Amino acid sequence: MKVFLLNILLVTFALFSTISAQTEETIKVGVFLDMTGQTASFGISTFSGIKMAVDEINAKGGVDGKKIEIFLEDDQGKPDNAKLAVQKLISEKNVHAIIGEVLSTNSLAAAPIAQAAKIPMITPSSTNEKITKVGDYIFRACFIDNFQGEAMARFAIETLKIKRVAILTDFNSDYSKGLSDTFGTTFNHLGGKVVGQKTYFQGDEDYSQQLKAIKGVNPDAIYISGYYNSVGIIAKQAREMGIKSVFLGGDGWDAPDLWDLAGNSLNNAYITNHFTITSPDEKAKSFTANYKKLFGLEADAFAALAYDSVYLLADAVSRAKTTESSKLREALAITKDLHGVTGKITINNSRNANKPAFILKLQNPHFIYNSTVEP
Repeated sequence: MKVFLLNILLVTFALFSTISAQTEETIKVGVFLDMTGQTASFGISTFSGIKMAVDEINAKGGVDGKKIEIFLEDDQGKPDNAKLAVQKLISEKNVHAIIGEVLSTNSLAAAPIAQAAKIPMITPSSTNEKITKVGDYIFRACFIDNFQGEAMARFAIETLKIKRVAILTDFNSDYSKGLSDTFGTTFNHLGGKVVGQKTYFQGDEDYSQQLKAIKGVNPDAIYISGYYNSVGIIAKQAREMGIKSVFLGGDGWDAPDLWDLAGNSLNNAYITNHFTITSPDEKAKSFTANYKKLFGLEADAFAALAYDSVYLLADAVSRAKTTESSKLREALAITKDLHGVTGKITINNSRNANKPAFILKLQNPHFIYNSTVEP
């Protein structure tokens, strides 16, 4: 399904770009994502959300009469490719702004390029706190790992009454490391006990050694701060080994492919996330319905955050009355209470978005709303 959707998106994108390029004055937006690598599900969902928002805005005449033109670069989920993608978007496509990436490690690799060129960059969904610290031209549309790590630790202690946890961390992921650190520190501070910590490498197929050690300390829950492509395999292998602990995690689990890998192994697990298709907000409900109509799939958080990122940029261009980089940066920095499908977005002094997190319960193949944690 994902490969089929990717083919449709790329064909439509090629046609869309040809039409856009005929416009004399456009708002040029560079996009860099993993479209074909290990985390391509993230990239495809993100690009779907971007294209949906761009099409909506252009159909209404654009921003102050200017259509948005998008240029997509596939970085295959690799940091070095992310750097090259952003360099190409800036030097060859002369983009006015950049949207990307999903993986925090890739955003961290690319952000210095955008900062040096003074081109505003918005990451829709990279949550590692270091990203916006790169410089004043780097923004994000999502909450940060400190917030979601703390939110899940509180939920585990206060709602689930968990007392002992083990933590599994992706050794090469800045996202995973940041999330694990915050969750573990908060959990201990609130009176719980981290009884085991193990690392793995994204792309591994056998997690038996880590899981054997974790089984030996018999935790009430296991916090897995990785991405769906590893989490699904870890959960399945854990259940096959007889581990009955509750699984906890973050937004990196949110992908339809998770269920293909995990089956029912993640039933009754909990994650923190940016978006829920069961939101009562009318704007979110409209987005959810339109997304499914367009793509034949339920919208995930990455599509929703990408959609909001385009409107965040469009709003800033409209207020700045220009695509000149310094003025566009200033407009982005003072965004306040922009009503997005993932909640109201206010950009704070660190260029991060102040917004709520949702606790979702997993039940194959659904992510079911449980509660909201306000910032």
